[in-house]
Amino acid sequence: MSRTRVERNISYDDVRCRYYVTLEFGIDPATGKQIKKTKTFPKLAQARAALRKHEAARDVGTVVLPRDITLAQWLTDWMNNVVHLSRASTTAYAYQHIISAHIIPTLGDVPLQKLTPQQLQQYYAFLIRDKGLSSNTARKHHDLLNTALKMAVRQGVILTNPAERVDPPKVKRPEIHFYNMEQLQQLLQLSRGTRLEVIIKLAGLLGLRREEILGLTWACVDFQQRKIHIKTVRTAAGQLVVEKEPKTETSRRTLHMPSALEDALRREQARQQQYRDYLGDAYCGEGYVVAHEDGRPMRPNYASELFVSFVRKHGLPPLTLHGLRHSFASIANAKGIPMYDIGKALGHSSPSTTSKVYTHLLDRDHKDLLERMWEPEKPD
Repeated sequence: MSRTRVERNISYDDVRCRYYVTLEFGIDPATGKQIKKTKTFPKLAQARAALRKHEAARDVGTVVLPRDITLAQWLTDWMNNVVHLSRASTTAYAYQHIISAHIIPTLGDVPLQKLTPQQLQQYYAFLIRDKGLSSNTARKHHDLLNTALKMAVRQGVILTNPAERVDPPKVKRPEIHFYNMEQLQQLLQLSRGTRLEVIIKLAGLLGLRREEILGLTWACVDFQQRKIHIKTVRTAAGQLVVEKEPKTETSRRTLHMPSALEDALRREQARQQQYRDYLGDAYCGEGYVVAHEDGRPMRPNYASELFVSFVRKHGLPPLTLHGLRHSFASIANAKGIPMYDIGKALGHSSPSTTSKVYTHLLDRDHKDLLERMWEPEKPD
């Protein structure tokens, strides 16, 4: 093979009849050597145009150094050096599951610098159409990829973020199920004296989240002032249960203790003391309000399973434990309590969060408002 120099950075191979263009990207900071890549073209005019385009882009800083790194390698580095150091362990667990179970098997071998919007769009369609995932779940995959690829842009690994040039999966707000006052009262009556009584009352009477209920300790229960202080949460990350501070400052809150809840908490505290006295050193209590007979704290998923089984056993309308939080909001709204105050009790970060979650309540309010405004008055 004979290759002859035609002009700077362009040579001609008279055997293959191809023009070779040497593209210079700059100095590799790791080795101190010039990084060069070669491309071939059938015509001299094409070779010259490619060289001019590359050098113009390089001079204004719109090219990146070529790197042999796959999407899987980048996501692994991102998880190790960013996510695990700056995100909650529950978030890191969720990200790792998405990456390991879905993204890497499908797109992991794609070179990061060659990843296209089309490949991402096809990936989202594959998740929904072929793997049967919901559009909401597919949207979580998009958000993860978008965040990881933004970091790659900021660090100069890729020039643009392909996730910003796709039509992401649409988020569909799930239907919210809740009990009315009559149904909630029936549930409260049925649960009295059971291991679920305190859980149900904390969720239904105060609107607490599951992780807030499972993270509540006796140190945060003030019987004298009749206050409940929300300071820690316990949540599941796969098989691991993590205790941490609430996610937002507004989630750290103090709530009034209704009489019905106070009664249940005092009976639960007395019950735990009986087990502590009976088991002695075998009692492994850690001070949690919701605990097994030997003092071990209850796992979040187990509490949810117990509740669903209880509802099913007593022939009540299907409901999740989180549905009791929705029930609290719905009943409070029906009693005329402003949405702002409901959001504060629930620990929402802003009134817009409350309005977004409980759109069904606002829709009903709007209907009631119009009916009151325009219904003809009944004659005396």
